[in-house]
Amino acid sequence: MAKTRDNKRENVSIASEIDRLEERRGRCQDNLERAEFKNRKTRLSEKERQELENEMAIINERVQKLDKELAMLRGENRRNMLLSVALLTISAVFYYIFFFNEDDT
Repeated sequence: MAKTRDNKRENVSIASEIDRLEERRGRCQDNLERAEFKNRKTRLSEKERQELENEMAIINERVQKLDKELAMLRGENRRNMLLSVALLTISAVFYYIFFFNEDDT
């Protein structure tokens, strides 16, 4: 199962993976805000309050995990962008050296 998930993710661009994770993080953040609102505004028994706090802790862990994944993907995206810029610069330099220097000779 994990192999097929990894293969599917390999076929997905980093930007779309970042978008997907940001959407998931947004949904988790909304769920957390709803749970915090419910905790503040309604009178809950001690057991219900404890269950709600446990749920909030789980959601917080998910948000933190998604933040770490997003940071990793953004770093990878930044590295790929720098590599692309470096290759473009090298290509431009070679183009200038080989084609414009021929005109001078």
